[in-house]
Amino acid sequence: MNAIQSVEKKAREGAHNLLVNCAAVVAGERVLILCEDAGLGWYETDVAKLVAQVATEMGAEVELRQTEGPDNGFVDDSEASQAKKAKLMDGEFDCCIFFARIGDQLRFDREPTKVRRVMSYVSSLAELASDYGRIEYQAMSELKHAINTVLLNAGEVSISCSLGSDLRGQMLPTGGNITQPDDVTVLRFPVGVHAPIDASGFSGELKLARYLTPTGSRVYEPASIALDEVVGATVEHGRITAYQGKQTDVSSIRAHYDHVAQMFSLDADSLLSWHAGIHPGSQYFLDAAADPDRWSNKIFTNPRFVHFHTCGIEAPGEICWMVLDPTICVDREPLWKVGELQLEYFAETRACISRWPSLQRLFAAPNVEIGLLDKSIG
Repeated sequence: MNAIQSVEKKAREGAHNLLVNCAAVVAGERVLILCEDAGLGWYETDVAKLVAQVATEMGAEVELRQTEGPDNGFVDDSEASQAKKAKLMDGEFDCCIFFARIGDQLRFDREPTKVRRVMSYVSSLAELASDYGRIEYQAMSELKHAINTVLLNAGEVSISCSLGSDLRGQMLPTGGNITQPDDVTVLRFPVGVHAPIDASGFSGELKLARYLTPTGSRVYEPASIALDEVVGATVEHGRITAYQGKQTDVSSIRAHYDHVAQMFSLDADSLLSWHAGIHPGSQYFLDAAADPDRWSNKIFTNPRFVHFHTCGIEAPGEICWMVLDPTICVDREPLWKVGELQLEYFAETRACISRWPSLQRLFAAPNVEIGLLDKSIG
């Protein structure tokens, strides 16, 4: 078997993982696959075509449509928005799979629907063929559930990093019987983060570096801003109270927040929630500097990043902070240590890993390409 045949075989395994393990597609169902215009640079058409082909071979009735990029007509509950969503998914379908950022915009849509909706963060055949696309969806779902259980039953959680971040918060009493939240209404493929943690009980300081980026909800320009130096952000009970750093950086941050908050009538000083990546198969080969929005949208599922949602009091917030190589302690025990999940420290995650040999292999050899070609910032 040559290299091209090997990639296609593995990509088909990834397509089966998406269609069967995640989307639960069966023969006879009608499946709509929406693929964003490849000219926009985010998704390759070949990956959607292969998934459509595999679904057809399974006996599904498949329609493949091209879509444009995201816009703000999908993110409210207005009649116009509902009409736009209905037009996008026009027809009687059992399942809709998004190879398009529009799917990410719909992840908090509470409008009742019988259509199973799946947002794919896999954007190319190579990604579908990689561990990112092929590790069993159930394995990653179980890992997410285990990590949720550890975090949501914690007393205190702390987040630190080499730049000096130190954020701490009280969770519900240790040992509490907590029902895990449905954090989104669109299935994510692959599973890459735990449920968002409410930041209203967290205080301290976070060190911001490199870029501030969107959260994948609303569209605005500029989509991101670059920081020349590290900026400290003071947080008090989920409120951003001050920034400390180079004056031009601080002014740029404040102007960016004022612009986005005014554009959408949002609370600019809210630190809404956070979640860290849990999928070490996540990777990014390009330079983050070329498109920080695309970089953060792709790499946030990697355990080397904890991702903060800010600017707004309703999920998901509109401006994202990405903190590299966090150490996240649960009652002083590290669950992430310098960007690596410490799954053996907790009974729930240890049990999950023991059930899935594929997870053992994945965590033993994590991907190292995360798009940060500039090594000057720690």
